[in-house]
Amino acid sequence: MGPEAVKIQQTIKFGRDFELEPDLYELRRSGRVLKLERIPMDILLLLVNERGRIVERQEIADNVWGKGICLDADNSINGAIRKIRQVLKDDSEQPRFIQTISGRGYRFIAPVVMDELKTEDFTEHLIPGTELDHIVLVTAEEAAATHSANVQAHPSPAEVASVPEASAPTRSLLRWRPIVVATAAVLIVAASVLIWSRRAVRSEAPQGKLQLAVLPFQNLTGDASQEYFSDGFTEEMITQLGSLDPQRLAVIARTSVMHYKDNRTPLQQIASDLSVQYVLEGSVRRDANHVRITAQLIQVRDQTHVWAREYDRAPQDLLAIQSEIAREIADEIQLTLDDRKPVKTIARAALSPQEYEAYDLYLKGRYLWSTRKDLQGAVYWFKQAIAKDPNYARAYAGLADSYTIMSSYGYVPANVYMPQARAAALKALQLDDSLAEAHTSLALIAENYDWDWQTAEKEYRRAIQLNANYATAHHWFAECLAFQGRFDEALQESERARELDPLSLIIAADNGAIYYYARQYDRAIARLRDVLDEDPLNGRAHMIIGAYAEQGRYKDALAVIEQWRHATGGGAWVWAWEAYVYGRMGDSARARQALEQIEKANRAGSIGVDPIPPLINAYAGLGDKEKLLATMQKAYRQRTSLPITFKVGPIYDSVRSDPRFQEMLRGAGFDH
Repeated sequence: MGPEAVKIQQTIKFGRDFELEPDLYELRRSGRVLKLERIPMDILLLLVNERGRIVERQEIADNVWGKGICLDADNSINGAIRKIRQVLKDDSEQPRFIQTISGRGYRFIAPVVMDELKTEDFTEHLIPGTELDHIVLVTAEEAAATHSANVQAHPSPAEVASVPEASAPTRSLLRWRPIVVATAAVLIVAASVLIWSRRAVRSEAPQGKLQLAVLPFQNLTGDASQEYFSDGFTEEMITQLGSLDPQRLAVIARTSVMHYKDNRTPLQQIASDLSVQYVLEGSVRRDANHVRITAQLIQVRDQTHVWAREYDRAPQDLLAIQSEIAREIADEIQLTLDDRKPVKTIARAALSPQEYEAYDLYLKGRYLWSTRKDLQGAVYWFKQAIAKDPNYARAYAGLADSYTIMSSYGYVPANVYMPQARAAALKALQLDDSLAEAHTSLALIAENYDWDWQTAEKEYRRAIQLNANYATAHHWFAECLAFQGRFDEALQESERARELDPLSLIIAADNGAIYYYARQYDRAIARLRDVLDEDPLNGRAHMIIGAYAEQGRYKDALAVIEQWRHATGGGAWVWAWEAYVYGRMGDSARARQALEQIEKANRAGSIGVDPIPPLINAYAGLGDKEKLLATMQKAYRQRTSLPITFKVGPIYDSVRSDPRFQEMLRGAGFDH
């Protein structure tokens, strides 16, 4: 039977659940179509088609854009590969799918399964180191290439050069080799049954920790001004469920779940994005006399409703409803894990009218605090809640959170609000020592203002002990450890924060910052580039400029600065990094021009930020040690949070041996 008589199925399967459909131009995961732009899709098709061999960067450019086309191919290919890895959840450092061959190109290293295989051309191979899920039918040549790719995760230059190159593919990326199965059909069916049965057993009896997402409760009041209430209810449920049993249940943080507010993202995609097995969703409707809550717990694997409830109560019963929902979910978790260990829940009594009013005001404050867009407004509502109920511990905790963030972000001098933040946090803990938020705020004050690292660590650990699912505590503790040079511990905490809040860009950016402080510049660049792809204006992620500069990649650093300038029109930090990069390059004239822009804006009062940090960047780049040290001493005397970076910041390397620097380092609580 000739090839013309065979119906070719071109679905290509790889990993555990990815499917590539060239004819439909689709990439799917577990049956769900993944969003991938044209250029990344074309490159993925090319790499899969040429799996097992190195595809040169020029070859990619010629096939995707055409020969002789002039463009910034390097950046375009880099950006496309990043997007492919994001969709595949692949790690450039430990790749499962796409391996980077430094200075040359890329190679697709994962085994693939075609829908039909031609028996005379293909034979059975079990790829070493894989499970039964990865039994594939491949040619002996392809098996050898794939085996080599898996064994040699990081080949030497000599080994890379020795890999035989196939002829360049044609321009058409959809022209695939005819593949059919005949005598191996029984083997494939048997393997499929075994694979299915193993997966079924795993899914029905999950091991270890479950993950749950509380999706934003819908506001059914018909009044947009009530969004704070539905969002507040969502956050309250996250807090209550997060404290149930942190050893067995992880609850995704607010920042990530709010990405799905007011949209119709399929549950399977949410589960994939957040790596959860269960979601809680529902709605809130409130009027003056009653509140109606609907809630349902869904197992995402088969989208079955584990349970659903509707509550129609007086508004003062709101906390009791939340406690009841938490208790019901706790029962379900116990059944799912087949564990007799009881899950503790706290019964909540009905609120008095005065307490309910304070709670409602508190929710308004938390709503503004969570967005970080109106911290003064948050302070106002927290103070209103305290005025209504002077013994409301959580309102004091919210006030402490707001003051610490305003000081840490440089909105006001530290000595203005940090003392007030401390007083609010201590009052909250006096009223309720079990508030993880208050312990976290107290830790940040000890770190950023007192430079008391021992107390900061004690308070962070206490907060995590009280609520191991509190992503902010893990996030800030990671920074605290990094500033002390304890990078392995810092990265562990940072990864835990990312697990709990996987879509948070600030957590992702600070993860990149830790790698920057640890001098792991390649990893820092990879993390920070991902953030900038999502949010080109993210200030923290522009630390990538410093990472490029430390590697001597000044062209890349200036390209990021130019993109930032184009998006914002300039500003103190754009000029600061420009001065730093040009200074490091030895172009002192351009560096001084950028410095003059900062100084001019500062004199005019239009700089818009605390001028000290940008000036420090500029002086460091220019190598002006006297002005650099003088400005650092000013930051030190004003007790800003900047000295906490002195121990690990690469920009201070030029003055580390100076006695004045060593004195500041000791004063900031660092032994050396």
